[in-house]
Amino acid sequence: MFKTFSIKRFDFLLVLTVVLLNFIGIMAIGSAKPTLQVRQIQGLVIGLVVMALVSTLDYTRLLKLSWVYYAVNLVLLFLVLYFGESRDEAQRWLTIAGIRFQPAEATKLLLILFYAQFIMKLKDKMKTLPAVLGCLLFIIPPLYLVYSQPDLSTAIMIFIIFSVMLFVGGLSFKLVAAILAVTVPAFIVFLTLVIQENSSIAGLLDPYQRNRILAWLYPEDYPDIAYQTINSMQAVGSGQLTGKGYNTNEIGSFLNSGYISESQTDFIFTVIGEEFGFVGGCTVVILVALTAIQCFLIARASKNIAGSVIAAGIGAWIGFQGFMNIGVVTGVLPNTGIPLPFVSYGLTSLVVLYAGIGFVLNVRMQNK
Repeated sequence: MFKTFSIKRFDFLLVLTVVLLNFIGIMAIGSAKPTLQVRQIQGLVIGLVVMALVSTLDYTRLLKLSWVYYAVNLVLLFLVLYFGESRDEAQRWLTIAGIRFQPAEATKLLLILFYAQFIMKLKDKMKTLPAVLGCLLFIIPPLYLVYSQPDLSTAIMIFIIFSVMLFVGGLSFKLVAAILAVTVPAFIVFLTLVIQENSSIAGLLDPYQRNRILAWLYPEDYPDIAYQTINSMQAVGSGQLTGKGYNTNEIGSFLNSGYISESQTDFIFTVIGEEFGFVGGCTVVILVALTAIQCFLIARASKNIAGSVIAAGIGAWIGFQGFMNIGVVTGVLPNTGIPLPFVSYGLTSLVVLYAGIGFVLNVRMQNK
């Protein structure tokens, strides 16, 4: 199990980018909510240990338990649905043996491992419709359970990761084009209808989800909902080129004035933009992009389909989720409530992400 580790093939650049992101996050959390900074540092230490351990194991052997990962994932999501803890109209947390965590975050990694083995078994059939339908069949239950929490943003993120894994696994370009030709117009029509109050399908979204979309499209008509995004955009802009300084005491600070809620989690980029300015914001964007690109490069050089799916899945997770989070803060996307990878506060997300990086490092060291 440990023979795969090779210090010569260890990707120190990838580790450096994620640790730098984590350090920036720890600093920003110290400004947003100082009482949580120590816990995030603990998450960094635990994450590094988990990453180092996973990187020494042979992922090809671990993938033999793919059905176990899938079953455990469904069990955890079912437990959340019936025994989970509620917060802000959402039931997403579970406490087992005194440990409180968010199973939906673990779902991303568990599904990546499951589909790495599943797609590798179907590698010669991935260009056929039955194989694609088979893959879709197994993504529906976890997607539905995550959506029911309700957690639409994480469900969307999981589906994006799933789509990237299918593409890397050998999905036909013609089939991709055909699917996009149908789904993109269908999504636009769906979005148009679902935000209409008298529409027959308006009930498919919870009222708060529908209101968030409307507040994004018409912020002046929904000031009580759009205020978070409006304030975050103003805060990021107020940082100008180099920011107001770390942990600033400036009277005009949006953070110190309490205008930004959840600034330690979903809106952590607001803190970075205000205190470190355009330079700090660009640094985070570049680090997120470098991390995702490095994962994709490792996927391209993988010795097998399973390794490619793992590395590409993790890269899609970090890259697209980073884009979604920053897009919300800057008003490009509606408020989705999704964390910024390695930066936002949250031990479950942080440790699972480090485990994912451990698998990517493992793939890298087995590349030939």
